[in-house]
Amino acid sequence: MQEFDQIEALWAKHTVDVKISADEMLSQAKKEVSTLRNKSMLNIIGMVLSFLAVACLWFFNFQSWTTHLGISIIVLVVAVYTLILYNNHRIIAKNDITANPNQFLNSLKLYQLDRLSLYNKLYWFYTIALSLGMTFFFVEILNHMQIWAQITLIGISLGWMIFCSTLVRKAVIKRDKERIALLIEKFERISAQFNEQV
Repeated sequence: MQEFDQIEALWAKHTVDVKISADEMLSQAKKEVSTLRNKSMLNIIGMVLSFLAVACLWFFNFQSWTTHLGISIIVLVVAVYTLILYNNHRIIAKNDITANPNQFLNSLKLYQLDRLSLYNKLYWFYTIALSLGMTFFFVEILNHMQIWAQITLIGISLGWMIFCSTLVRKAVIKRDKERIALLIEKFERISAQFNEQV
């Protein structure tokens, strides 16, 4: 047993310094940036589809002004949030990684700050405005439902918003933060390796 402990101690002391070349690291970083850009574009497409779906509600014959006000608020909020997402996407899409890694690194840091702002401050504006729009929208619709259906619809809506605002939002923030921080770290190492070679 003592021999095993000695071997284990020797193994713990022996560390292998694995060096990944700058080209390999750059290749990995390009894939991750591409994935980040694609996810960002999918978010924008999803928001545009949401915008169109909510705007199509105007084709129905609603009688109450509150319903039209609710649809207007929701459409406006989704449009504004979509523009914000598009501006965030442009930050990482406009710079070429290989042309100027330092400039791209700065863009990535700016993107990280914008994403944190989006998830912390702007998210609550979006949620409150969306809730207000849904409240106005549901005034007319709830009048045509039985009391149990009204309570169920309101309960599901509130539950869904609370679920998205707590668990889903925190998980997305954590995953996004880790992914971008790892990418920034890789680009800092790539820049350091390129500077060493020069």
